[in-house]
Amino acid sequence: MRFNRMLLSTTLVVVTMVIQVSVLARLHLPGAVPDLLLLTVLGLALVYGHVGGALVGFGAGLLADLAPPADHAAGRYALVLCVVGYLAGLVKPENGRLRSATGPMAVVVAAAVGTTLLYAGVGALVGDTAARHVGLGSLLFTAALYDLLLAPFVVPGIMFLARRAENDPLADTNSAAKKTDISSGWLSSGTGLRIGNQRGGLKAKAARSKAARAGRIKGVKRL
Repeated sequence: MRFNRMLLSTTLVVVTMVIQVSVLARLHLPGAVPDLLLLTVLGLALVYGHVGGALVGFGAGLLADLAPPADHAAGRYALVLCVVGYLAGLVKPENGRLRSATGPMAVVVAAAVGTTLLYAGVGALVGDTAARHVGLGSLLFTAALYDLLLAPFVVPGIMFLARRAENDPLADTNSAAKKTDISSGWLSSGTGLRIGNQRGGLKAKAARSKAARAGRIKGVKRL
């Protein structure tokens, strides 16, 4: 199962990174760039939990730091996505399934805003002031808007693939066999059936005894 997680996470992150660099980064949209890598980390974190989300976020961010045309210090985006993946994994549902879209959309907006703020904050610490020239307010609004529009097409699919990778057919077969054995053993022991038969037999005997007494009383009266 751990191997399935690593294989799926690596494949999704690499494919997402290729699309991010080759397609989304070349759209030249006003403000921020739609962060497909962030949405992938969120989808995996909502299934794998905070530990898995932090590990996937760190790996995805490190790949983004090293992939060309990266123009920032290595490890900067890795730190940001590691923190975001950890926090997103804390709101993971117990069964890995979401009942409504309200929660994931709120997580996407919070993650988009938080990622932009953390990235700008870490950049300020290392001397990168690009966010000031572009405008932090514009970046926050466009990042939340683009990621929110893209999330319904990405996050549910990522979560579906992650849940499929978590399922173990052998474990499901064993659990089904155990349930069958338990049910067959319950029926073969006849616990419930015998109790029902005994109760029915007692009622029938009581009815017969009452009828016999009534017949005797009638016979006595006639004599």
